[in-house]
Amino acid sequence: MPCGVQITRLEHINALSRNVEYLASRDATIMGSRNGHAPIFLWYTLNRKGYRGFQKEVQRCLRNAHYFKDRLIESGIGAMLNELSSTVVFERPHDEEFIRKWQLACKGNIAHVVVMPNVTIEKLDDFLNELVQKRATWFEDEKCQPYCIASDVGENSCLCALHK
Repeated sequence: MPCGVQITRLEHINALSRNVEYLASRDATIMGSRNGHAPIFLWYTLNRKGYRGFQKEVQRCLRNAHYFKDRLIESGIGAMLNELSSTVVFERPHDEEFIRKWQLACKGNIAHVVVMPNVTIEKLDDFLNELVQKRATWFEDEKCQPYCIASDVGENSCLCALHK
């Protein structure tokens, strides 16, 4: 269930709020949106996990993202990860069916995976093992080469023939 929180100064809330006749009060929600369940679930989750719980979850995501980036590079696949990010950028796979199967977000020569709490080491290993296996078949033909990702992520992260 989608839900978000926006923190802003009171002056901005006052600028957006308006009187709603049938409510006999002022409405300060974005475009009058009010799903009563979503904020309750959000409040419950925030209270159940607490600061430490969210901190541990973020640390696990960052650890898993670094693990995944390192495994990609060990496998000869150009990859990049900003230090405080859980989004791993790597060479775009050469197979659209593979891209659809794993629901990868791609642009040009790059793809990326956002390592969220539901993305486990096992899932990352499954993905990487299949990618490495498929990659071997893609590059059997000498005309097919790994994509150069240097212009997108920098030369240090690209492992194509030009930048090795």
